[in-house]
Amino acid sequence: MRALITGGAGFIGSHLAEALLDAGHGVEVIDNLSTGSIENIEHLKGRDGFQYTIDSITNEPLLAEQIDRCDVAFHLAAAVGVKLIVEAPVHTIETNVHGTEVVLTLANKKKKLVVVASTSEVYGKSTEIPFKEDADLRLGATWKHRWAYACSKAIDEFLALAYWKEKKLPVIVVRLFNTVGPRQTGQYGMVVPNFVRQALAGHPITVFGDGSQSRSFTYVGDVVDALMQLIAEPKAVGEVFNIGNGEEISILALAEQIKAMTGSPSDIVTIPYDEAYEAGFEDMPRRVPDITKLQTLTGYEPKVQLSEILTRVIDHFQKR
Repeated sequence: MRALITGGAGFIGSHLAEALLDAGHGVEVIDNLSTGSIENIEHLKGRDGFQYTIDSITNEPLLAEQIDRCDVAFHLAAAVGVKLIVEAPVHTIETNVHGTEVVLTLANKKKKLVVVASTSEVYGKSTEIPFKEDADLRLGATWKHRWAYACSKAIDEFLALAYWKEKKLPVIVVRLFNTVGPRQTGQYGMVVPNFVRQALAGHPITVFGDGSQSRSFTYVGDVVDALMQLIAEPKAVGEVFNIGNGEEISILALAEQIKAMTGSPSDIVTIPYDEAYEAGFEDMPRRVPDITKLQTLTGYEPKVQLSEILTRVIDHFQKR
């Protein structure tokens, strides 16, 4: 099998590329390095079956060639991170919606399988915990730019599923829940690498809001395993799947755990959302996945729990 990974020099994409190569598959990566890094795929250069291109997925002639050569396209390229979303909502919407449109249009010509990476953000302000794939979505007001990312990814899902319904393009939509692990950067507001970096440097660990908001963190290797299981399952086509880990922790407790694990002298300080992002910023109070659908189809079980995830991330930062 040959796989194309858009955004393949990113955090998740680089881990997926490595796993596919280890399984004996060919891998082609395209990334414009807007949020990815060549450092993430440096160790893959020279491996049999691996190719990479530094370019945008909006370069349609190039992407058309790449899709023609592949058996499956993992569409991971997107604008990511709350900080980037708030600061650049136009870039966020255009990148996510138009990029997905290009990938689906070109894949449809040869009916290539496309895995579209969505996000737990699409559940918005829903209080129906844990989140289930068939639940209603509840987004905030359009003038609150925080919801631009969730809305753009929901449109991606609608478009992908419309291609399946109308044009019989095989698609699989996955909603990822706070994927973390080595190679993730805190540059755009990712909480775990930011906390670890601050703790190791002895800087204040900055918790946005009051810290009562909770999240469920999933190890990147578990996400990659789920993606590879799904593409091997014909019944996954035309469906939406949560990929996550049900272990829940408040952000304040996460900061305390990282402080303890690093032996850091850092103080934990809270910063109001209005100061951290923008006036009127809204957050999701809880974000917990129901992974029954994925488990039933593939037998997926998250193998790496939070304490081990944090150990691996801390080790990665210390080695750097």
